[in-house]
Amino acid sequence: MKIKTWEDNDMARLHLDFPDDGFYYSTLMTVRATDINAANHMGNESLIAMVSEARARFLFEFGVPETQRDGNGIIVTDLAATYRAEAYRRDELLFDVGVMDFNKYGGDIIYRITRPSDRKLIAMAKTGFVFFNYELGQVCGMPDDFRVRFERVNWID
Repeated sequence: MKIKTWEDNDMARLHLDFPDDGFYYSTLMTVRATDINAANHMGNESLIAMVSEARARFLFEFGVPETQRDGNGIIVTDLAATYRAEAYRRDELLFDVGVMDFNKYGGDIIYRITRPSDRKLIAMAKTGFVFFNYELGQVCGMPDDFRVRFERVNWID
């Protein structure tokens, strides 16, 4: 019986694969001491927090407010992540962030997380999102000014 290792790259039941031209933004973050779990590597809750921070930085960079004065904003609908290697305290991680699979209400924000020091792929993730009116409590259509910022993005119906 062969024991699978991180290097086998097929331990996860979920496989995320994103086009290289889907990434629009990159940001660096450092793994903090508080991100380390009992197994002495970065815990999954810390990765999720960093993905959320990367999303916020990405949206800010493109001038997209997460909520607007009219009550419209973006809400995360789902999250998927696959872990490919461990990250440790003080590791600097590169988060490449992009978008794909637009529909009339939203799409996916995608993330590729690597460790630049050894070019190791740490994780892949995606968050589904829709535009949402917080005052009315309902989904609304994707604004035109958002759509035009990402002209290369594929559309699904």
